[in-house]
Amino acid sequence: MTHSVAILGASGYTGAELVRLIATHPGLDVRALSADRKAGMEMSEVFPHLRHLALPTLRKIEDLSFDEIDICFCALPHATSQAVISQLPRNVKVVDLSADFRLRDPAAYETWYGKPHSAPELQKEAVYGLTEFYRDEIRDARLVAGTGCNAATGLFSLIPLVSTGAIDLDDIIIDMKCGVSGAGRSLKENLLHAELSEGWYAYGVGGKHRHLGEFDQEFSKAAGRTVEVQFTPHLVPGNRGILATTYVRGEARSVHEALKAAYADEPFLEVLPFGAVPQTKHVRGSNFVHIGVVEERAAGRATIYTVLDNLTKGSSGQAIQNANLMLGQNETTGLMLAPLYP
Repeated sequence: MTHSVAILGASGYTGAELVRLIATHPGLDVRALSADRKAGMEMSEVFPHLRHLALPTLRKIEDLSFDEIDICFCALPHATSQAVISQLPRNVKVVDLSADFRLRDPAAYETWYGKPHSAPELQKEAVYGLTEFYRDEIRDARLVAGTGCNAATGLFSLIPLVSTGAIDLDDIIIDMKCGVSGAGRSLKENLLHAELSEGWYAYGVGGKHRHLGEFDQEFSKAAGRTVEVQFTPHLVPGNRGILATTYVRGEARSVHEALKAAYADEPFLEVLPFGAVPQTKHVRGSNFVHIGVVEERAAGRATIYTVLDNLTKGSSGQAIQNANLMLGQNETTGLMLAPLYP
């Protein structure tokens, strides 16, 4: 069975990634595309790499019909999805790629995003979209909130360890490097080539990065107690990819075995042999996650290295993985593409 798809915010990087992946998906068909400033244009004008596809013309959201749409991917800016999704027909399933529905507690949302949530009733029904840990809830959901790409990388590194007590919960440091596409496609001075190339820098420092809200929520849920990690993200002059280097206090081989056991049957998560270190290039353009564990020279300490593609498994690929579950399709459909290399 083929399901009809609408993509809202199709002129951004995650929108284009959704189109790229759905193009080879046997169960999804793109019927509607929206863009605000680029309404009236063809996708081939906005993204020439998609010119081989027959796609709908970009329209404003208010000009779209959802009468025959089965599922809608919202790749809209943060704080925009709340109002838009509130107006969608209730029979349309929704996967939201923004941050608008990730935090279950409205007070936490206001703390991290600086304004009250405008759709608290919708927020209550949203399911957190970390597929490997919320499959059953996602299958029955009408609204799924995709994770942050940084958040997904850190959560894959640690949830099995936090939930089993394999590490010291009060001594966790996550050092993360993210490609510039994670900052979106909008024109920003700090993302100009001359500003970003040949250097990289930390941002959201001192416990101010919004993805800490997701870490607090999910790690504390897994542990059954409050867990607060130390987290510093860095913007690097590459297009795609995230590398999380996570420092923990715990016996390294036990950490490795816990992760191997947790992900043994997961189609997209691979724990490398003990001591092996993954690279972002090895997952580029794919829905795969590679995790490595290394023993440190200090007794009882381990370092976990986790890589994923921020636009695929960190966003659009994860969204399609969730949509597959919501629509009763095989979870891996359309997502077993090999990584691009070199």
